[in-house]
Amino acid sequence: MPTHSTRRWLAGLGVVGAFVAASASPAVAAPAAEFELYFEDVTVAADSSGVVRSPALYSSESTVLNKVSVRYDYRSLTGKITLAGGLGNDCAADGEGVLLCNESFPVSVDELYGGFFGEVVIAPTDKAATGDAGELKISLKAAGKEIASYASRIRVGEGVDLQGGPDTTATAAPGGKFQAPLTVINAGTTEVDGVVALFDSDYGIRTKERFDNCLYVDDFLFACSFDEKIPVAGRATATLNYELATDTYAPGREYSYIRFMTPADLEDLLGIREDVGAEKARRGTGKTLSLKTVSARAARAAQTDTDPSNNFSGLTVNVTGKNGADLEAIGATLTGKKGAVLSTPLGFRNNGPATLDYIRSDSAVTYVDVTVPTGTTAVEVPMECAPRTGDNAAWDKAGTPGAASYRCYPGPFAPAGEELTGEFKFRIDKVIANATGTVKVNVPCECEGGFYEDLKPANDSAKILVNAASGQGGGEGDGGALPITGQSTGLIAGLGVLLLGVGVGGYLVAKRRRTRFVA
Repeated sequence: MPTHSTRRWLAGLGVVGAFVAASASPAVAAPAAEFELYFEDVTVAADSSGVVRSPALYSSESTVLNKVSVRYDYRSLTGKITLAGGLGNDCAADGEGVLLCNESFPVSVDELYGGFFGEVVIAPTDKAATGDAGELKISLKAAGKEIASYASRIRVGEGVDLQGGPDTTATAAPGGKFQAPLTVINAGTTEVDGVVALFDSDYGIRTKERFDNCLYVDDFLFACSFDEKIPVAGRATATLNYELATDTYAPGREYSYIRFMTPADLEDLLGIREDVGAEKARRGTGKTLSLKTVSARAARAAQTDTDPSNNFSGLTVNVTGKNGADLEAIGATLTGKKGAVLSTPLGFRNNGPATLDYIRSDSAVTYVDVTVPTGTTAVEVPMECAPRTGDNAAWDKAGTPGAASYRCYPGPFAPAGEELTGEFKFRIDKVIANATGTVKVNVPCECEGGFYEDLKPANDSAKILVNAASGQGGGEGDGGALPITGQSTGLIAGLGVLLLGVGVGGYLVAKRRRTRFVA
């Protein structure tokens, strides 16, 4: 029964990523891991104590790095900026304008979530002035060999303090419309010159309007940029028209969080967002969404928020009515001779009408038990599946072939009308007419997530039938499953971009994660 901490550990095995099957065949040498290093652009406020940042490293496969060092070259800003190790980080100057940090312990780099390093403090000197900018070159070594590098930008801006407005609540049925305010407050001592609202909304929350000062990812609102100035202690407000998707689960709740930032801070974010290959956000073509405040056309200096902790506003939507889901187990009919290895997708289909979205809690929409047919051996199983004994799954052995039964963790998102399946391979050890295994969905589990309000429990179980009496033999097996289409894959990537945050980690998880349980 995987908890949040268990899932993070499972991620280290690649369990939550795209299917990686464990095979009983002899091992072969794996290709060397490929690494990608990222460090978000930084705007630091003059006359401030600076900001704390750390690099993120991503790998083509999970690995552990030894004797890791990170070198920061900021010589282009010598005299303007200083870099120092954060709390507990072993760092020292390596010449003027260079900081060298050594990791005290081996660094685990997960294929999905990446690896993270000690923090550094980027601070302005008393000679720094708004508009100063330069390049920060970061290089990373492991066991004495450079494995990745990245070039980031540091600039000096004017410090402001944005504060999100009060949380709000709305009520709507699936397909229904509602309104919610968008409010930002200037909590600092400097006039705010322009503001950006970044949206983190659940699957069901949509906006049909396409404002020309807002960015959209597929059908989701990503960000809106406003030119209005906000005086000290002032506030600015707009009203957004929302609607719930018709396949929103009901009754229930949908959530949206709005993070306010300066235009310069958004530029810092978008630079790395493009580098990691996140889905491109597109500008709307409709009218302009305006804040209720005085507009100004004066030249804008770069500003940065000195206290991001109070930048958020929350929206809770109470979803009324009844709109449930029917998860139908997908089995298979297989035929073959002794020694044949048969491949088949097993899992379930969400017949709708509602989509199941557990992305915010990162828990499984359901749990699936697979019992291996008699007379066969599972020689290849998805990494999302672990050997099961009774109600206990051995998650430390996820993806291990040879067990009699498995429990599978299909992930946190099941679109209405689509199938989520994983590929199993069974070897026929003994030809038995009508040899039977089972696939069961919505199995009870004392764990987070799961689905126990199925509209049609009668189809929660399906057979895996091997060499049915009427079969001809020799086939590869047909479970009737179709791969998840590109539409839902893009949808999950888009949701990941919106939900998992605006830092590089969220975008790369969205990029790498794709869908969990696919054919």
